[in-house]
Amino acid sequence: MMIEVLKSKIHRVTVTQADINYIGSVTIDGLLLDAANMIEGEKVHILDVTNGERLETYTIRGEEGSGMICINGAAAHKIHVDDLVIIVSYALMDFEEAKAFKPSIIFPESKTNRLK
Repeated sequence: MMIEVLKSKIHRVTVTQADINYIGSVTIDGLLLDAANMIEGEKVHILDVTNGERLETYTIRGEEGSGMICINGAAAHKIHVDDLVIIVSYALMDFEEAKAFKPSIIFPESKTNRLK
């Protein structure tokens, strides 16, 4: 049996930009992507702590060390600059493998989005 489990989580970062005119996705500081074991193009869920919105998109690698969390495209109507968000991704794996799996969870500083 295969189940879907939490693979990666960037916990409580601040949205620094929102670009309605971009095609779509979320741009994330490359250092945060690496620390959370995420890759460019990976499907993610964005959970907006500020207003309760939840949506799916994919990642784009941003400039390393920039602290960038940029919501692109139509999602910028729902998630705004200065909103506090959680970004998560999931993986399919065998049930027994999932029991021992440990997700990558990071807790950047929420005001600067820098790793502690």
